[in-house]
Amino acid sequence: MSGGTDESFVAAVRPLVDAMGGRLLPPDEAGPDDVVLAWEGVDAVAVRLPRLAESLDHLLAALERRHGVPLADLDRRAKQEIVRSLEARGAFAVRHGVETVAGALGVSRFTVYNYLNREKEKTPEGHLRAV
Repeated sequence: MSGGTDESFVAAVRPLVDAMGGRLLPPDEAGPDDVVLAWEGVDAVAVRLPRLAESLDHLLAALERRHGVPLADLDRRAKQEIVRSLEARGAFAVRHGVETVAGALGVSRFTVYNYLNREKEKTPEGHLRAV
C-alpha cells in the first residue's frame, strides 16, 4: 500500500472495506482467502474479508452507531426496520443469526420471527394482508 495513485485507490476503497468489516493489507501479505485489488495493472492492496459471524456483529455495531443508542432501546417500529434490513442483507442465513439479532435488540427469538413473518404477510403495496 504505497505511493501516489495506489494511495488514492486505497483511500477510495477503504470506506467499503470498513463497512464490510474487512481489513486492508499490503498485497504481499495476502493469504489464499484474501482478495487482492489491482490498480492500473499493479497489485495495490489486499482485502481480508471478515468471517460471516463477525460480519453480523459488525452490522449490528454499525446500526447501533447510526441510531446513536443501544438497539435494545429503540421502539418496535425501528426494531422491525432493522430486522427487515438485516434480512435483506442475509443476516439470518448465519448460524445463530436470529439469536444474535434478538440479543442485540433486547427481544426474544420469537419476536424476531414475528417481525420476519410480518414482512412476508405484506401485500405488494406494503399493506398487511388479512390472515
